[in-house]
Amino acid sequence: MTMDPKALAQTVGSGLLSFPVTHFTADGDFNEDSYRKHLAWLGETPLAALFAAGGTGEYFSLTLEEYSRVVSAAVSEVAGHMPILSGCGYGTRTAIEYAKAAEKAGAQGLLLFPPYLVNADQDGLFRHVKAMCDSTSLGVIVYNRDNAIATDVTLARMCDACPNLVGFKDGVGDLELMMKIYLRMGDRLTYIGGLPTAETFALSYLEMGVTTYSSAIFNFLPKWATTFYAAIRRRDHAYVAKEMREFVVPYLAIRDRRKGYAVSIVKAGVRLKGHDCGPVRTPLSDLTEEEMAMLAKLLEGRS
Repeated sequence: MTMDPKALAQTVGSGLLSFPVTHFTADGDFNEDSYRKHLAWLGETPLAALFAAGGTGEYFSLTLEEYSRVVSAAVSEVAGHMPILSGCGYGTRTAIEYAKAAEKAGAQGLLLFPPYLVNADQDGLFRHVKAMCDSTSLGVIVYNRDNAIATDVTLARMCDACPNLVGFKDGVGDLELMMKIYLRMGDRLTYIGGLPTAETFALSYLEMGVTTYSSAIFNFLPKWATTFYAAIRRRDHAYVAKEMREFVVPYLAIRDRRKGYAVSIVKAGVRLKGHDCGPVRTPLSDLTEEEMAMLAKLLEGRS
């Protein structure tokens, strides 16, 4: 199923976004059967879109062959229920190679991660994004983070040159930059909150046109995640503050115990809810038994 990039952007901005983990066997191979079962379970809760092989899905550890299988499985499992987008990144030619594989697998959009390792100037970022957008008919969302932080001026230049650049995901947390981008670009783009853990910043970002965010927590608490998102959209400050105190902040305390736990804690939550998603791949590390017990206690009574 193809989807017009502008229609894709509107759909993405209309509700909560899921970034499912990629399931592995104990030996580290892609576990397609378990992955499909998890996606089917997630699909029982309404979503705006699903991002296969994203950051939470350990895109950075997948070979091109594995990536194609992950995206194909997601498209096959939830086709017709919601659009499927997928990650792509690294150097320009590698990103294009992954983008073409995603398009062949049936994805409706792409999330462009930063180039590998190097720090480029603004003109280099522009040429990278333009080459990527020129290579595909799919709608593209650029992920502003780490070594690929575009200014509002550069982003406007990208939008002028790339009609299928339809979204902006913020992973920086620079409120001044975010406001400049929103004021300059307005409704030309759909804005997505992409800081880990996105629920923490959602209420503040809503005032800057960021109507949705990537919920990693949705992987194991879909009902809680959608209820929290609804509270964000209606600006229910009392409910949001309560859930932040009782759940999100204690969750962050576990997440922050080690580097890389932003993904590891999500997989731990998925396992605790009965889905055998397997371990994270190196160089990430799984939670310790003590930390698993802490998370299990925090999840009690939540679904």
